[in-house]
Amino acid sequence: MAMPGPLRGRDLLGISDLTSNEVRLIVETARLFKQRFYLGERITPALKGMTIALIFEKPSTRTRVSMEVAAAQLGATPLVLNRSEMQLARGEPVRDTARVLSRYVDAIAARVYSHSTLEELAAYADVPVINMLSDYEHPLQALADMLTIVELKGDPRRLRIVYVGDARNNIAHSLILAAVKMGAHMVVAAPRQLWPDERIRSQAIKESELTGGKLELYEDPQEAVRGADVVYTDVWVSMGEEEYAEERRKLLQPYQVNEKLMQLASNNAIFMHCLPAHRGEEVTNEVIEGPWSVVWEQAENRLHAQKAVLALLLSP
Repeated sequence: MAMPGPLRGRDLLGISDLTSNEVRLIVETARLFKQRFYLGERITPALKGMTIALIFEKPSTRTRVSMEVAAAQLGATPLVLNRSEMQLARGEPVRDTARVLSRYVDAIAARVYSHSTLEELAAYADVPVINMLSDYEHPLQALADMLTIVELKGDPRRLRIVYVGDARNNIAHSLILAAVKMGAHMVVAAPRQLWPDERIRSQAIKESELTGGKLELYEDPQEAVRGADVVYTDVWVSMGEEEYAEERRKLLQPYQVNEKLMQLASNNAIFMHCLPAHRGEEVTNEVIEGPWSVVWEQAENRLHAQKAVLALLLSP
């Protein structure tokens, strides 16, 4: 009888929960699912008969659609639950919701404002809990990003990956950890007050000692991007931070990814963005629509990476 895999039954609240080998396992499994997808294998009944609750506190396009489709293609039933339609909106404790849902479904995935909500769900649920986005990490995005990088640029251990802009956010945090766990040279270009959370930096440095990866922090975006294989950015104002919009725009204006900045990267550099993009702010239209851009391949890879996560966590 086959033994359960290393991720079977686990929670996935962040890339910080995964070893470097587990990150590589998910990325390689995602590549396999994608190959099968393009050979015409749309349905793989690995999770036939299972139900996955998808809780949304925040609006979503890519995450919601890709998770619903991923579950369906694995033979599971996705159950979309908007917070406003649940008793959570009327004050039911998160722990009570977790304990009740555990009696009905095989996994809970949640897109939330506060990472502490996920932690409470995981503490009281008897089924795996998956982070579809929190204010601290966005692991599913980072796993799709690493799949994209491996597909288009090869072994991350040979690459300089540069994140430009607000690096004290969920996207940067998960990307940094995933990149160094795969042995990449990860570079951040951001104002010092928007450098990654100290806990993320400490984890990345410790991990790099094991994998041969590297984390560097710059305030000068031009110096950081010089020779980059991958240039990545995200919006300057995340959901829930609208009150800081004007202040952020002024602070981050020098960090806009434009043609001039991209020309400092290597000849075959690619541009990545998790989307949605605010064209004319963090990136110009010429870059996101130009020859550097791989954002649509990156968006597609959310589907394949999430199929890998669901299969590895839930498949018997």
